[in-house]
Amino acid sequence: MHSARPKTLAAAFAPVIIGAALAWHDGQFVALNSSIALICAFLIQIGTNFANDYYDFKKGADTEDRIGFVRATAAGLISPEKMLNATILSMGLAFLFGLYLIWIGGWIVLILGLLSLLFGILYTGGPFPLGYNGLGDIFVFLFFGIVAVMTTYYVNALVWSEDAFWASLAVGALSTNILVINNLRDVEQDKKAGKRTLGVLLGETALKIEYTLMVLLAYAIPPHFFVKLHFGWWIFLPVLLLPFAMYLIYKVWFETNKSNLNKVLEQTAQFMALFGIMFTIGILLA
Repeated sequence: MHSARPKTLAAAFAPVIIGAALAWHDGQFVALNSSIALICAFLIQIGTNFANDYYDFKKGADTEDRIGFVRATAAGLISPEKMLNATILSMGLAFLFGLYLIWIGGWIVLILGLLSLLFGILYTGGPFPLGYNGLGDIFVFLFFGIVAVMTTYYVNALVWSEDAFWASLAVGALSTNILVINNLRDVEQDKKAGKRTLGVLLGETALKIEYTLMVLLAYAIPPHFFVKLHFGWWIFLPVLLLPFAMYLIYKVWFETNKSNLNKVLEQTAQFMALFGIMFTIGILLA
């Protein structure tokens, strides 16, 4: 259960409910399609987390110096073979559920689904792991933001949506911030393990700036929906979370005890979930 990282699953939940809400707003919502998209999103993220647990252990990135959450393989709670099998099972189930969406949405859904599964593995696996070469942030922004929101809308409406694209930028930004906290906490350990995250390549200040900019990007989207896309005042519901956002930015910039960033990581995921729920309500009430 630890390896699934349930406290960060907002990254799978938020994009689907927002994409589905936009489909509802446009009179295109299909409950079954949205439900299967949500199941696939959860399975892909869980499978990615399992893969991270396995490959980080195999590459020696999870050491005794680790201050992050317990990794089951490195801690000896589960064998590497069982963790690899759990990865294959999760990704395999995501593919099986996704067959229905492929039947509904065609070849483009097949391609996006296969890429999501592939890059979930390549995040830490393969000869050029994305997370080890400064590309993790781009992967998360694209696949847990743009791809997840827009594809959810597509499997409902069978057309692409400009509104879904703009909404996906907020989701991608907040998903990326979960990774930013992870990288900020682990800069020293990643450096020793040869893991070249953006924190290792550019320094901690760059991560703090990135976190702040991602929050600002998320909050730039509701005004765009109101002014340019003509949604109602309800779209500003996420503004109620501004004190929470400011608190998180403060902690990112001034927290000196890296172990306390575990709590900030959980809170960043909670913030994303709440932002997603409020933005969804705003869309539905528009």
